Amino acid sequence: MSIRVVVVDDEPLARLGVITRLNACPDMTVVGECATGEDALQSIPGLKPDVVFLDIEMPGIGGMELGRRLLRHQSLNVVFLTAHDEYAVNAFDIEALDYILKPIDAERFDACVDRVRRTVALRREDSQIVRADDFPVEQSLGSPLMPMHRFVVRRGNDVTFVKAVDVDWIEGMGDYAGLHVERKTHLIRESLSTLEKQLDPTQFLRIHRSSIVQVDRIIRVEPLGNRDAVITLRDTQTLRASRSYSAGLQKLLRGTSLS
Repeated sequence: MSIRVVVVDDEPLARLGVITRLNACPDMTVVGECATGEDALQSIPGLKPDVVFLDIEMPGIGGMELGRRLLRHQSLNVVFLTAHDEYAVNAFDIEALDYILKPIDAERFDACVDRVRRTVALRREDSQIVRADDFPVEQSLGSPLMPMHRFVVRRGNDVTFVKAVDVDWIEGMGDYAGLHVERKTHLIRESLSTLEKQLDPTQFLRIHRSSIVQVDRIIRVEPLGNRDAVITLRDTQTLRASRSYSAGLQKLLRGTSLS
């Protein structure tokens, strides 16, 4: 599988650094690089990338505005690059796939690339993905008074239903979400932020900007030195819990016995 990538950064050395890392990945093909947001808006439609690595601080059209425009009109993934972590909330508010701080950590970059691979593979496999609330048979999205109890998953012409109680955890993939069920992943066209509002808060817990877990799947919580934590699920899957979402996790630990 070849993944088409465009790198957008106004600093030549920064672009070179990202491109060099990407060139070390045999399945990543850099099809273009842009120094300005204006150039990117003109070039990206013709380049047809799967993912754009996008610097936030640029003169003219900045990275955030460019990201909004790209995600509004293009079916692609955006990974933001910046030296300032205060942009993280805004990055995920516009449904970016990932967010990497400069200077780039090699392990963090590899994890991002792996996430890009999985997301692109799922999108290609599911050639016809519909929003759950577009499906005419049933309104599957819930409300605070009546949380959603099952998801509609469409693959080609086949429609299946996934019960919420069967989902181990949910992974945010930009404007998509991956439902992890017994080591299988089902892709739906709904953002993690939207799903968080519709799921039963006594059943599902947001632990990271990119993940929601089913509470009764958690068997172990290991605190880390930076106030993050590592969560282990029943199937041995491990997930990182961010300190940004620690309030919900602490409430769970005080009121629920994990077994």
